[in-house]
Amino acid sequence: MKELTRLETENNIRPGPEIDAFMKASSVGGKKHSISTDYILKVLGLDVCSETVVGSDMQRGVSGGQRKRVTTGEMIVGPRKTLFMDEISTGLDSSTTFQIVKCVKNCVHLMEGTVLMGLLQPAPETYELFDNIMLLSEGYMVYQGPREDVLEFFESLGFKLPLRKGVADFLQEVTSKKDQAQYWADPSKPYEFIPVSKMADAFKNSRFGRSLESTLNVPYDKSRVHPSALSKTKYAAPKWELLKSCFAREKLLITRHRFLYIFRTCQGSNNPGIRTKVEEFY
Repeated sequence: MKELTRLETENNIRPGPEIDAFMKASSVGGKKHSISTDYILKVLGLDVCSETVVGSDMQRGVSGGQRKRVTTGEMIVGPRKTLFMDEISTGLDSSTTFQIVKCVKNCVHLMEGTVLMGLLQPAPETYELFDNIMLLSEGYMVYQGPREDVLEFFESLGFKLPLRKGVADFLQEVTSKKDQAQYWADPSKPYEFIPVSKMADAFKNSRFGRSLESTLNVPYDKSRVHPSALSKTKYAAPKWELLKSCFAREKLLITRHRFLYIFRTCQGSNNPGIRTKVEEFY
């Protein structure tokens, strides 16, 4: 922190008050967690159980919803720029899901990251937090683009969102053969089921699909890649380091459950059946 302050003074750099407060709080010593970890714990509602073990089938720990949030927190904390999150709302209520998605959105916008998240029937408030929508159905890409334009695309196909209907539910049901008819917009024209394959073709021929195709056709400039962005070797760590890490982990697990290992060893040595088999072997 002293070196950073010296360089800021030499280059006449004046950081914003929020950034300056965050950097000073991050450099405070004597704390169990960093300010980023404390912030994630509070946002995810895990500060009440921060000193509780996660638990397992043999040991009681946090609840199922809290365990799900622990997994999400492990992904958020750290210098990661890309996250792939699938069904993180399973076992959580709509309010907690909204808080988690809002926290992820703030991290994406502030740290210039990218998150691909799949949710099952999110609430309207949670749906509004997304920047882009990727709608997949039966192996086809039905839509990919800004969230604000998804209704315009389906209106061009003849389907309209009814009043008091969530957009996420509409997108899920408009591709279904059983539920598609209720969203037909023009009653003067006879309704005819539009399969997912035709929707995907319509998307490719629409301005949304052409815009996406033009973006993907631009070759990526590899000279702009950061040297630390990708690993240049097959393994990120040497085999000896991996072996030492695995050995240290197993040693730690055995140390934590030493009573169980000693008890099982004594129980097995005192078993007459085991002694008989050992004697027969010899």
